[in-house]
Amino acid sequence: MQVIGRIGFMGLGIVLAGCLSGAPVFAGDKPAAAPVEDGSKLAITSPKDGDTVKDTFEIKYDLTKGTQATHVHAYVDGEYQKGFSGTIKSLSKGTHKVTLTGATKDHDPVVASHTITVEVE
Repeated sequence: MQVIGRIGFMGLGIVLAGCLSGAPVFAGDKPAAAPVEDGSKLAITSPKDGDTVKDTFEIKYDLTKGTQATHVHAYVDGEYQKGFSGTIKSLSKGTHKVTLTGATKDHDPVVASHTITVEVE
């Protein structure tokens, strides 16, 4: 029993050391890439900043692709919207910040980004 406790404690120490050093601890960990300046431009065209929307709404945008951008990622109140395909779904009533950010084929961010605030009725 003491051996298992020591192994667990050592594992915790390794994880803690990795976190403090900023190094990935597990093989699947990938440090966040710095946004790439590739000349891309991004503008949300609908809804407009400050608009009132339903709890589910379509978001339209123009992405002028630079040398590396291939698509956009969506965030609502800072949370990544996995599987975004042009529709923001099931938001609670109130004010929300919606951000679109350009991304490369490897899903690394590019500098091109646009944020609006919407009021869900």
